[in-house]
This record gives sequence, structure tokens and C-alpha cells, in this order.
Amino acid sequence: MAKKKIRVVELFAGVGGFRLGLEQSSGVYDTVWANQWEPAKKVQHAFDCYVSHFGVSKRHSNEDIATAKIHVPKHDLLVGGFPCQDYSVARTGARGIKGQKGELWWSIVDVISVHKPSYVVLENVDRLLKSPSGQRGRDFGIMLRCLCDLGYAVEWRVINAADYGYAQRRRRVYIVAFNNATKIFNKLSDTVFRSGEFKLYDYLYYNGFFSSIFPIKGVDEKKMTLCDVDQILYPKLADVSENFSASIYNAGIMIEGKIFSAEVSALAVEPVTLRDIRHNEPVCEKYFLNGSLEKWQYLKGAKKIPRVRPNGEPYYFSEGALCFPDYLDKPARTMLTSEASVNRSTHVIEDAHTGRLRVLTPIECERLNGFKDDWTNTGMPERFRYFVMGNALVVPIVTRIGDKLTEII
Repeated sequence: MAKKKIRVVELFAGVGGFRLGLEQSSGVYDTVWANQWEPAKKVQHAFDCYVSHFGVSKRHSNEDIATAKIHVPKHDLLVGGFPCQDYSVARTGARGIKGQKGELWWSIVDVISVHKPSYVVLENVDRLLKSPSGQRGRDFGIMLRCLCDLGYAVEWRVINAADYGYAQRRRRVYIVAFNNATKIFNKLSDTVFRSGEFKLYDYLYYNGFFSSIFPIKGVDEKKMTLCDVDQILYPKLADVSENFSASIYNAGIMIEGKIFSAEVSALAVEPVTLRDIRHNEPVCEKYFLNGSLEKWQYLKGAKKIPRVRPNGEPYYFSEGALCFPDYLDKPARTMLTSEASVNRSTHVIEDAHTGRLRVLTPIECERLNGFKDDWTNTGMPERFRYFVMGNALVVPIVTRIGDKLTEII
């Protein structure tokens, strides 16, 4: 039997990690429209990389999503790694969004409200669950309420790629939403509201969307949240913005405004290591650390720096030491957009060919995210190759999610 073709819309596409991951899965995913736009940039390097791999097409949009969203076609699956910003809602103004990029969330909401795709898969940094610091869980609560109002159930999981065999300790929250017309929504509704007794840990262990593709070994029953974000408790979205606060843990579900969340631990497997992705052949001299190592040793070392708060109160900024050079028998730390610059977070490794210390090459950074070698070698400056990899997701994680969607659709 031929597999059903799944129509995909990809927002905030970057260099195509979501699309590549889905196309490498067992499903038949047809990207009917994609949008990538880097504001305030004359040259759109990420978009150029995207079209170099997937072709120049009217389906590929390179304009502000706030404008381009009217061109989104009908689709079954909406995906995107959207910016993490402030989603606070004020009571005045059309949207009342605080935060320069917070409005991007509302473009996602607008697309969902018009097309009602069966499934939505979103990716973000794990701190989204705890933001902002002064009202923990508010931003995620607003997102859950929006999806609830649009008729979706939601399951989320913070996934550390290294726990599941990949070469980078990259923690990201993956959010999967199911339209109320889908079988999985109805199954979840039956489990929560009509089974008589609901046990979150049973669901997360055995029956959840993520349980078979990212298995867990434990649920911390001391870290569980049961709360509401529905219209009874919060009649308006602004009420959520002003009053909702909760401990949102690294796994959970939301259905009909009921939030069930818990802290889970991964059933980890042996990861790929930095040694495994390192070049064995000679690399260009420009990647090596030249001259004194004192600056690098200072950046990587422990320090306690006196500083003054805005109110004049003195305090000490402290940070612990990082391994220098990085251990080759472990997966990489989380790669940032500043990778390869003279920076505390930059990886420094021992070169396989010479034994000298050097930074990672762009190809090694692509390998850390599961891209093919030279994926970003499409004419963009090398500095930007590091930048887009620091922003990218781990492609094989998306492939597993694509496999699971294929199974349930």
C-alpha cells in the first residue's frame, strides 16, 4: 500500500533542518511551502543555502512571515524552530505583545487558525518552559492556551540529543500539537477524561507520542505539575499573561486546558563523540590556535569577577572552569552561534593529524547537527556557516519524529 503523502509547511526554515529530517524519515513528506527571512540582512545567506538544496521555487518564500503568511497553502503538518522571545500579552492594543520578536508567535497562531493542520511540530530552547524568570512558565502557558483555543492537544519533551546517541549535548524542547479531529487527540482525551484514573507517568512511559522514539527510564513523582490554563480559570488570554505561573517540567501534555507535567530522565544510549566526528585528514592552518594560550586559558578557566548592580549593590559574577581542550571521548557541548570565535563557549580540540589545538571546522559543526558535509558551503561567509549551525536543530531528532508521525497518521 502506498504511503499517504503528508503536506508540510515549514516556517523559520533556516538552512532546512526540519525538511531534511522529515525527508530522511520513513514517511512521504511534501513541503508545499517554506519561509525563511532574516530581518535587517541585505544578503539572505540561510535562504540561499535552503534553495541551493531544495531548488528555486514559488513555494520558497523569502519575506517577513507577518506579510508572507497570507500565501500559506493548505497543509497537514506545520513545522518550525521559532525564536524564543517574550510572549506577554497586554490588555491594550491589537495584540499587545512585548518583546521585539514575540510577535512571530502570533504569525504561527494565524497560520494555524486559518488552515487547522492536523499536526504541528515546533522546536525551541528548553528555557522556554521557564521563561520569564519573574513569572516562571508564563510564556509556555500562553502558547498552550493559544493552541487549546484553536482545538489542539499538546505533548512536549525536552530532548538532549546526546542521550539518544548523537554527538552533541544539545537540549531542545520539541512541541507536538494534535488537532481535535485526529485519532491521537481522541485517544488522549479518552485516556485523560474517560478512563477513570489518569497516571501521568504511565502515559509518559508507555502511551505518549515521544515514549517509543525517545524512551525514558524514570519519572520524578516529586516533580509533577497538575494545573489549568482553560477559559474557566482564565477567561481571557491576558489573564493567563498576568496571572499564570507554574513549574513546567521537561515532559508533559495539555488537553482541553488541563496541563500535566513531570520531570523525566532519558533511557540514554552510548553517544557519538567528538573523536568520531573529528577530521582525520589535515585541516587548514587557519583553524589552529596560534600564539599564546593565555587568553584561551583565562576564558575557559574558573573566575570570580566583581561587578555592580544597577542599584549600586556590589556582587561577584562567578563561572566554573570548562575543559580545555574538550574531551574527545565525550559528545560536544551545546554549539552556539559564536562557535569558532575566541570565546569561552567555543570548542577547542586536539587535531588528529598534528596533535595541535584547534577550533572545529564548519564541516565538523555540520556533523554535530547531523547535516551532510559542506551542507552550508553554498557561498555564505565562513563566519555565517558557524552561525547557522549554532541556530540549527539536530536533524536525526526530526527524522525520529517524522517516523512516529508516519506511524500514527
